[in-house]
Amino acid sequence: MPGASSWSLAEADHDRIVVMLTAFLRESNARTALLVDRTGQMVATAGEAPEFDPTTFASLAAADFSANDQLARLIGEPEFGSLFHQGETASMYLADIAKRVILVVLFDTRTTLGLVKLRVRGTVGDLSQVFTEMFARDGGVAPRVEQDFLGDAEDEIDKLFGE
Repeated sequence: MPGASSWSLAEADHDRIVVMLTAFLRESNARTALLVDRTGQMVATAGEAPEFDPTTFASLAAADFSANDQLARLIGEPEFGSLFHQGETASMYLADIAKRVILVVLFDTRTTLGLVKLRVRGTVGDLSQVFTEMFARDGGVAPRVEQDFLGDAEDEIDKLFGE
C-alpha cells in the first residue's frame, strides 16, 4: 500500500468531500464528521467544531483503528470495517474508507446508533469512490472497495451481537 505522501487532496476534492459529510450529518443528526488518514493526519471535518485538539485526536483515532485491525486478525478476521465506542452522552463510530482513510462520526443523544449506521453506508460508498479516484489520479495503487462490503460486514457483526 502506498504511503500517505503518494496522494494529494485538491481543493475541489476537499469541497466535494465536505459536501458529502455535511449531507450525511444532516441525514443522521450526528454532530461531527472527521476524515483521518491511516497515518494519523486530519484530512477533513464537517459539522460542529470539535472541542479537542484535532491533531491529537487524529493520531489516536488512527492508532485505535490500527489496533483493532490487529485484534481482528487475532480472532481470525482480516479486519474490522467499522468500530463503535459508546459513552454516557457522546459516542463515536469509525468506518474504513478505501483502506486508507477513516471516517469518524461523533454523535450524542440527538440520534441513535441505528440511524448513524443506516446513513453511513451510502456515505462510505461515496467517499470510497472519491478517494479511489484521487489515489488513481495521483498514481497511488488503492485497493478497490466493494460497495456492499461494509454493509455486509456490519450485518454480520449485528447478528453476532444480537442487534
